[in-house]
Amino acid sequence: MSHFMRAATILLLTGLLVLGAAPASHAADAAKLALVIGNARYPDNEFVLNEVANDTQDVTEELKRDGFVVDRQSNLTADAMRQVLDRFYARIERGAVALIFFDGFAIQSNRQTYLLPVDAQIWTEPDVARDGFSLDTILAEMNTRGAAINIALIDASRRNPFERRFRRYSAGLAPAIAPSNSLVLYSAALGAVAASGKTEHGLFVAELLREMRAPNISAEQALTNTKNGVVAATRREQVPWLSSSLTTEFSFADSVTRPPDTKAGDPTKPEPQKPEPQKPVCEVPQAEPAPSADDLARDPVIADLSRKIAANANDVASRYKRGQVYAIKRAYAHAMQDFDVVIRRNPGDGEALNNRCWTRAASGDLQGALADCNLALQVDPGLSDALDSRGLVNLKLGRTTEAIKDYTDAIQRNPRSSSSLFGRGIATRKNGGDGATDIAQAKSMNPNIAKEFAGYGVTECSP
Repeated sequence: MSHFMRAATILLLTGLLVLGAAPASHAADAAKLALVIGNARYPDNEFVLNEVANDTQDVTEELKRDGFVVDRQSNLTADAMRQVLDRFYARIERGAVALIFFDGFAIQSNRQTYLLPVDAQIWTEPDVARDGFSLDTILAEMNTRGAAINIALIDASRRNPFERRFRRYSAGLAPAIAPSNSLVLYSAALGAVAASGKTEHGLFVAELLREMRAPNISAEQALTNTKNGVVAATRREQVPWLSSSLTTEFSFADSVTRPPDTKAGDPTKPEPQKPEPQKPVCEVPQAEPAPSADDLARDPVIADLSRKIAANANDVASRYKRGQVYAIKRAYAHAMQDFDVVIRRNPGDGEALNNRCWTRAASGDLQGALADCNLALQVDPGLSDALDSRGLVNLKLGRTTEAIKDYTDAIQRNPRSSSSLFGRGIATRKNGGDGATDIAQAKSMNPNIAKEFAGYGVTECSP
């Protein structure tokens, strides 16, 4: 066949395809590519995120049923995550539907959300951008490569071990700056975290899968229904964040009802409502037990910092970091020893004084804690973390008026501090006021805040 005849045949076929194709506003026949990442084994976290492996497997199977070509990856280091993302970008064809599902830890910094690899080494805010992967950048790259629809499903609104090293509160995730024709869904509201624990399946993914399987609804409606389902199931304690700029018609499921998934039941029928158990008027959360000596010895972060300290006794930075890890893990005696050394080397270290104040307050040395917090605030009068710590000290001393003032001053400097809000609510209640608004807001931002305070010996039921 001549070059001219080949060209004419191609043009003729192209015309026939165009005549028989769906309108341009539909994406049903477009290539559908997905990258599913489940990071469950972070050495810095005290337990494996068991639900991540199960949830990513279920999401992968559902996306494949929906016609996506899926690349599923687990427990990625930074180098591996970079390679996987590059491979994903390279597979995107012009006009494709590109989807990323990430399950693990994420953190916000400078109004951006960063997805974290399992080997992230984060001790200060600048480390986040160095070791994390910006969701804004990922979405922009998907769009640049020609994706007609960009979808990001992020189940990472968890309080993580990294953030607690340089913040006394959970900042949650930041809004995504997504290109046009995008859908972005977070498992919790902006700036908030969802309750986490040693579970086998996550509520967010369970609701997501149910809605993805529902026929005859758009992808945007499926995600809206997911959000509403989580809100209802948690009685508004967890409110997923959804952003849509979708103008192209797209659905996850086929228009014809598929056989129901044997694990999930019939998605078109509402599940029977179980009667809610009656809750006591005042619940006392069970505080996490202190780690054993064996637990501490097996901790890879502590072991690494201990090796650095053994190699260089003057490594104050590693000793300070180890003190932070000990304090987070409630090994208060070990934390005190490290902070003592740091403060002896530099008596004017306000951050170290605040950390020792908080450690002493949690362990019951209230007068020593008060002295440390006062010194920290002399060094840095605007240190909101020290105001928060002193609020806890005054709360445990029964000085509720002083506690309310400290917490209020801390909130003025940092309105997103769930610790300060919860503490002020408890102090207000003990002082004869209501405090319910502060307590509810704190719990919506950090569902584990009551358990955290229980570890300090402070509960909503305390006299």
